[in-house]
Amino acid sequence: MTKNAIITGATAGIGRACANILAENGYDLILTGRRAERLEETCNEISAQYGVMVHGLSFDIRDRSQVEQAAVDMKGLFDHVDVLVNNAGLAAGLDQLRNGDPDDWDQMIDTNVKGLLYISRQIIPWMIETGSGHIVNIGSIAGKEVYPNGNVYCGTKHMVDALNKAMRRELAEFNIRVSGIHPGAVETEFSIVRFKGDTEKAGHVYDGFENLVAEDIADAMWYVVSRPPHVNINDLIIMPKAQPAAGVVHKGKGL
Repeated sequence: MTKNAIITGATAGIGRACANILAENGYDLILTGRRAERLEETCNEISAQYGVMVHGLSFDIRDRSQVEQAAVDMKGLFDHVDVLVNNAGLAAGLDQLRNGDPDDWDQMIDTNVKGLLYISRQIIPWMIETGSGHIVNIGSIAGKEVYPNGNVYCGTKHMVDALNKAMRRELAEFNIRVSGIHPGAVETEFSIVRFKGDTEKAGHVYDGFENLVAEDIADAMWYVVSRPPHVNINDLIIMPKAQPAAGVVHKGKGL
């Protein structure tokens, strides 16, 4: 039977890398993202490279009605879902709470928490109906520790960690696996988004040490989903060698 996967936030970075490795291993895909043109390019490139079916659905995961409509579209494309990768997420701003921007807070909470909830609410009953599935929640070391000025972002990723644990408890009886993957510093568009397009400031985040790349996290995701059916990887933390803790990076020492 064909293996099917849904990946949110799949137009770049970790989401796109996850799409590539699943396609390489024969999965048909539904990829989601807000940037319709880039999503179409991504789908076409992956389909051409690996010879699998790749469907793109462009919608805003923060909008519950759009997510509900997307779920209807998904059921028209797939008769079952083997893997849901909850990857869509972002950081906005790097201020202390006392001078933080509430618009940034809303954006992070709506994307990282409510977006994950909205899509999971649609896919979980579908997996229960078919009697199997695997949900992989992409969290962050910020969901395990708090770093200076990370406040609201860290709060949202702590919520992802809590939801991952809740899903694991609730879905085990339905033959559904649930796993959390929590990366440290990964060089993607993450910092560009956090610094609102300031590429110079974003680039300095990764100076002086060997950071993780999106493919490292995709490789971990593939390890998690490719375990034997009786094995569930509950939680996986992945850090660059130079980063022993959230907000702590040793630079300029050949690391």
